[in-house]
Amino acid sequence: MAPALEITDVSHSFGAVQALKDVSLTVPRGGFTALLGVNGAGKTTLFSLITRLYNNTSGSIRVAGYDLRRQPAQALARLGVVFQSRALDADLTVAQNLMYHASLHGIARREAMVRIDEVLEQVDLSDRAGDRVNALSGGQQRRAEIARALIHSPDILLLDEATVGLDVKSRAEVLALTRRLIADKSVSALWATHILDEIAPEDGLVVLHNGQVLERGLAGQIAGDAGLTRMFLDLTGTSA
Repeated sequence: MAPALEITDVSHSFGAVQALKDVSLTVPRGGFTALLGVNGAGKTTLFSLITRLYNNTSGSIRVAGYDLRRQPAQALARLGVVFQSRALDADLTVAQNLMYHASLHGIARREAMVRIDEVLEQVDLSDRAGDRVNALSGGQQRRAEIARALIHSPDILLLDEATVGLDVKSRAEVLALTRRLIADKSVSALWATHILDEIAPEDGLVVLHNGQVLERGLAGQIAGDAGLTRMFLDLTGTSA
């Protein structure tokens, strides 16, 4: 079976500025892969290419075996995305937001109602379906956005700095939810972050810096005895 996501030799430039250079990574089925990099490393640019907000003209991106350039509809249908910026309409209820998103995926209303119940249960928001998004806490809003990303049963979740702006408790809850979905629902995840303590030793890890992949593999093996912080500072040449 093809990996959930396979990126090979992808580059991207904004005029004379090269944002990504020959980026390659793989997210296995049912796996959690952390994309680690400081702000400006190229994480959001890469996510924009995977979701076709930008057009990739070099290398290849395959989602669940579908080539993003040649088979965009099939590839995008297998992606669930949680962007760094909020994507829900704050004046609508959680259920209304999910129904709208389901309609974008061509899901009939009756089926959508079943799916909404299912995904809200998965993210522990069943009791907030009728509440407006602006009445939810930051952590609850993030969980609602994950529910939105799950509505069409994707193969892989892309989460771009999903815990940004959240308090410690909410950040831990969103991370735990993502890991639980991988364990229980066999969904895969590419988790973009700059926060080292969100990464576990058994996670896949891709270190992105100045648009280039500096290291990839299992986090614990890459970190070694020195630990993730020392590894990251040594690789990137940054100071503590």
